[in-house]
Amino acid sequence: MKKALSCASISHLEQLPNVGKAAVADLHLLGITEPGQLKGRDPYQMYDELCSLTNTRHDPCVYDVFISIVKFMDGDPPLAWWHYTAERKAHLASPSSL
Repeated sequence: MKKALSCASISHLEQLPNVGKAAVADLHLLGITEPGQLKGRDPYQMYDELCSLTNTRHDPCVYDVFISIVKFMDGDPPLAWWHYTAERKAHLASPSSL
């Protein structure tokens, strides 16, 4: 029987759900080197900071990955990044996010 993934069992960024080499590199650019540093972060702010640091507009799916890993480290169950696409679209469409 496979053990359920929990934030308490994560000690390396590579162990986070939805995170591969590219996401680890992005997180390192943001100064995030340990999973615990994601707790309480604003994934939208993280995305904006990444775009600013790299002078590149990244794929919107990066938002979804950031949302998924922040929520996971804040205690939500591990979900695929695309689970957060509708949430991201709604957030970015709201006047308060501008």
